[in-house]
Amino acid sequence: MTGTIQRIAIVGAGMIGASWAALAAAHGLDVSAYDPAPDAEAKFRAYVERARAQLAELGLIGTGNIAFSANLAAALSGAQFVQENGPENEAVKRELLARIDAGSPPDAIIASSTSALVRSAIVTDCASPARIIVAHPFNPPHLVPLVEIVGEDEAVVERAAAFYRGLGRRPVILNREMPGHIANRLASALYREAVHLVEQGVASVSEIDAALCNGPGLRWALMGPHMTYHLGGGEGGIAGYLAHLGPSQVRRWQALGNPGLGEEVQRAIIAGVAEEAAGRSIAELEIRRDEGLLALLKSRKLVSE
Repeated sequence: MTGTIQRIAIVGAGMIGASWAALAAAHGLDVSAYDPAPDAEAKFRAYVERARAQLAELGLIGTGNIAFSANLAAALSGAQFVQENGPENEAVKRELLARIDAGSPPDAIIASSTSALVRSAIVTDCASPARIIVAHPFNPPHLVPLVEIVGEDEAVVERAAAFYRGLGRRPVILNREMPGHIANRLASALYREAVHLVEQGVASVSEIDAALCNGPGLRWALMGPHMTYHLGGGEGGIAGYLAHLGPSQVRRWQALGNPGLGEEVQRAIIAGVAEEAAGRSIAELEIRRDEGLLALLKSRKLVSE
């Protein structure tokens, strides 16, 4: 259920926008998508069909209508919720959000999917900034449940969170804005160390990736780092862990690297990724990723039942 919201507008109909559109339609909502690119609709429709087939595997077979327009005003007409997915550029976001704010119904919530820009900067030119939130998904949002929300009006934030829950998402509400929000900051911290290990010649790219996927990554699909270490503390839980193993954690922090991305490191990463990809195209790797996500989502559902 998505409450009283039955019609949403998608602004920016690339992969993220198409993924949102497919998810909303699979939950029975009507969608109006906008993108000014000349070839946007064909690509959008193709991705939506693929995403809806994946959602059908999860039992989501709603028949919400999906319309497409190259006219922003037409796409915004009657929308109760607007999901903006424009380029990750502050000036572009500011201008686009101001246009959406001016052209959408006054009671509509406007959500920006920025991954790193801070909300206070991108709403500067909007007449009604209180109804505008950051709602950052992880790609692809029709499969990955996370939505990070930043807003200034508690009622707007709660309405948006309820809407995303109705789409089967897991909203995480930030108390204050932070560049990169939560998940990208955690991912960036991990990737910085992965690059450091390459830079130091500790292991190959594929071995570093395998160490994560076959170790902590499996646990992280079920619980986050704090709860993981809570179990790592045995009967004493997190208090026992911090008391007895906290110092070893601090020693590891002190040994973590601060690599750069110079030409030599970039060449090593690119060559390592090519070796790990083993000739598979981006499209083939995306299919493999999505098949894995579907299997994981089905497994998590079985565990929770």
